[in-house]
Amino acid sequence: MTISTATPAPGPATGTLMAGKRGLIMGVANDRSIAWGIAKAVAAQGAELAFTYMGDALAKRVKPLAEQLGVPHVLPCDVTDEASMDAVFATLKEQWGTLDFVVHAIGFSDKNELDGLYLNTSRSNFALTMDVSCYSFTAIAQRAVPMMTNGGSLLTLSYYGAERVMPHYNVMGVAKAALEASVRYLAADLGPQGIRVNAISAGPIKTLAASGIGDFRAILKWNELNAPLKRNVTIGEVGNSALYLLSDLGSGVTGEVHHVDSGYHTVGMLAVDSAAETSALLQSLVKSEG
Repeated sequence: MTISTATPAPGPATGTLMAGKRGLIMGVANDRSIAWGIAKAVAAQGAELAFTYMGDALAKRVKPLAEQLGVPHVLPCDVTDEASMDAVFATLKEQWGTLDFVVHAIGFSDKNELDGLYLNTSRSNFALTMDVSCYSFTAIAQRAVPMMTNGGSLLTLSYYGAERVMPHYNVMGVAKAALEASVRYLAADLGPQGIRVNAISAGPIKTLAASGIGDFRAILKWNELNAPLKRNVTIGEVGNSALYLLSDLGSGVTGEVHHVDSGYHTVGMLAVDSAAETSALLQSLVKSEG
């Protein structure tokens, strides 16, 4: 089979597409985060940003990244705590007054329950996963919308496991499916106010969150072998798509789940050469486990 040698998108181009716009980006964990790719793309086009973080360990990673982009506001936020979320938006209200966009790149589940059967999901982890990975988007929207007096854009991140069964994803797939439904309902609610709500369903990328998914290297290789572009995507490519959805370029788009996955979601049956490569991949995994 032929693996594509096409070069992924270069670093973010500089410009003024987002000049005068202010946005909150939630979920930057390190320089491999999808949220970081988005932050770089919109900052390069003139956006003024604020970041949030959860816990002291992440603060040590996020604050140096914020300095790279000149982000003045780096705020602690626990999306399971109403008062914590209120404090974030009170600060933004005081400092900015208005808000143009929010990027929600937050999810969590007990990684021990991402292995094995979905059937064995505990009530407690189901509730926690849904709260952090799904409901938090609505909770954030409730606080952001009053600041979006001139319209705006809300963007969240999903994954193909919301649509189809994926290995080692279990209850996260259920939460992402609910998140995508939330996008549609919020889009209907907020459209009359000129506020657009969308999601990006990104292909597998080596992020901190992905480290909790078993056999992730195999998932990356599988995507590479079977996606039409024959490669995986980068955080820069997701960032460029987010720029489109957050800026006036996407002014007519809402309620959409936009796939950035090298076309993997379009594929049904494997091509003959892909099947052979996939078989070899599976055999190598069996040997490595032995």
